Amino acid sequence: MYFNLISKLSALVRREDGAVYLRRPLSGLTGLKVGAGMVALICTLIGTTTFDGFSNGGVWRTNEPSLQSVFGTVGFGPTPAQELAYSVGLVLCILVIFGVYRVGIRGVHNVSDLYDSSMLTRTFAHTLVPIAFAYVLAHYFSLLIWQSQAIAYLASDPLGNGANIFGTSSYEIDYHVISYAAIWYVQVAALIIGHVSGLALAHDRALVLYKDPEEAVRSQYWMLAVMVAFTSFGLWLLSAVGT
Repeated sequence: MYFNLISKLSALVRREDGAVYLRRPLSGLTGLKVGAGMVALICTLIGTTTFDGFSNGGVWRTNEPSLQSVFGTVGFGPTPAQELAYSVGLVLCILVIFGVYRVGIRGVHNVSDLYDSSMLTRTFAHTLVPIAFAYVLAHYFSLLIWQSQAIAYLASDPLGNGANIFGTSSYEIDYHVISYAAIWYVQVAALIIGHVSGLALAHDRALVLYKDPEEAVRSQYWMLAVMVAFTSFGLWLLSAVGT
């Protein structure tokens, strides 16, 4: 399901005849079938990546020992207490993401009673997929650039027994292949493009749902607020981790 969701962002699509075609950007998401649990899955994708970044920041490192001590006082050892503390943080991040999205949906519902909140939650769920991908790209971009270089020496010595099949076992990871400034620009660009894409998808869906263009526009004020909130949160995480 994870890779199926991300693949909807691709500009390439393979039809039933086996041929590969180009499609318009983001058009693959407009036909996404949102079944039971899909909204929770998408919010989890964003929430888990959010916590992965948040747990490396100063706010979490400052407050995590206090949360860990709470579990320690009820009889848990150091390792289980730490695992429970991190589990609580993970769940809270997912709930925050879902809560922000639900606030936006609630605002959309207030514009018109034509559709109920449950239906709107599913209808606009696809708008979160670009954000999920943006968070993943921003968070793991540096890991991809650096650790992917390990393929050179791992391919020569896959079993770790000193082999040198391709003569590349002496290769090392070059951490200067890209500057920290360049990584920062890629991360910021990913977040902005991801959220703008989500907003474009939301606006497109609103024009389909509402016959009155004015209602469609007013409904998107709330989705705009959601996207701005996600963008600000993502940029704050980047700055927190960077410091």
